[in-house]
Amino acid sequence: MKSSTKDQIKGKAHQIKGEIKETAGELLDDPKMEAEGTAEKIVGKVQEKTGQIKKVFGK
Repeated sequence: MKSSTKDQIKGKAHQIKGEIKETAGELLDDPKMEAEGTAEKIVGKVQEKTGQIKKVFGK
């Protein structure tokens, strides 16, 4: 599997995991968990975009 595809898959997984953490933090009234979820979603989006850029440039 190409590096770009791996980045896209891992990025999407981080986004999903972050969304779950963020929602759990809201439900449990845990601002720290909610913030961790938000941060993880952002990391996932960056990783997914990195994979897309790699794909465009053929790396």
